[in-house]
Amino acid sequence: MKQTRTMSLIEAVTNVVVGYVLAIATQIVVFPWFGIETGLAEHLTIGLAFLGVSLARGYLLRRLFEAFRVRSS
Repeated sequence: MKQTRTMSLIEAVTNVVVGYVLAIATQIVVFPWFGIETGLAEHLTIGLAFLGVSLARGYLLRRLFEAFRVRSS
């Protein structure tokens, strides 16, 4: 069964949101190990800087692999 563009986008968004939450939690734990002291606002901003890139990457890779799958069948 072919995955629609909408479902690819929903999958990519879900993946990015879960990744964003995990990234913030990881930053809060790991940054102090390296002497990086930041507040929650900075952690959220750093995470947001990568959110758009992650969303685009996930969606484009999903569409690429879907194109390969369709082409090979």
